[in-house]
Amino acid sequence: MVRRANHYQEASMQRGDERVLGRDARGPIRADEIDTVPWAHGGKDAVVEFATDELTAICPVTGQPDFYDLKLTYRPRERLLESKAMKLYLWGFREKGAFAEDLAATLLDDLVAACDPVEMTVDLTQQVRGGLKIRTVVRHTG
Repeated sequence: MVRRANHYQEASMQRGDERVLGRDARGPIRADEIDTVPWAHGGKDAVVEFATDELTAICPVTGQPDFYDLKLTYRPRERLLESKAMKLYLWGFREKGAFAEDLAATLLDDLVAACDPVEMTVDLTQQVRGGLKIRTVVRHTG
């Protein structure tokens, strides 16, 4: 019996080994390596949300870790962000210096470039440090 590959498998085969899903990726990836998968329901008004409280970056002044809650919400056009690639991409910030406001804007720019959504919102909250909690919300519409 011959089985037909699903839509994701066909797209993966066309891109070769570039994909993260399905291969043994053990470290962070760059923004240009974020996998996307086809969204075959473009006529739907859908909202996709990723949330994590495990995003970490380094304070560019003190070198100490900053811990973040991230809520990413987007309305897909033709591509979806692939979750394993998202995890590996976010992992890459553990060793990077960034202020909360810059991190939020960088996430938005990188993720919009990866999947070209109808709209996207990055809602990033830096956990309390020195008595202050910082929340940055950046949006893309287009």
